[in-house]
Amino acid sequence: MTLLITVIAAIIATTVWYANEKRDTYKLGTLSLIYWGASLMWLMDFVFEYAELKTEYFNQAIGDMINDSVLGVTVVAIGLIAWLVILLIKDPKGVFKKKFAKK
Repeated sequence: MTLLITVIAAIIATTVWYANEKRDTYKLGTLSLIYWGASLMWLMDFVFEYAELKTEYFNQAIGDMINDSVLGVTVVAIGLIAWLVILLIKDPKGVFKKKFAKK
């Protein structure tokens, strides 16, 4: 579930990045790279866990699936927070520069 959730977030972020004319202004490429990196990490986790468990990997308990889903949503939220911090530090529209320059 974690892999699925992060891949969906990566696809959405990449689609928004590609469709947006101001893709550099809002650093949407960084957001999509964050999600693609997380997806690659979970893909490797899947490969190694599948190599260990074989077909038992697909017979997970409901509790394990819920835990994986919560972890996936948490990873997506942390990626979004990291992107927002990067966006605030870069300040592409100069909002903070204007605000602090007046005072």
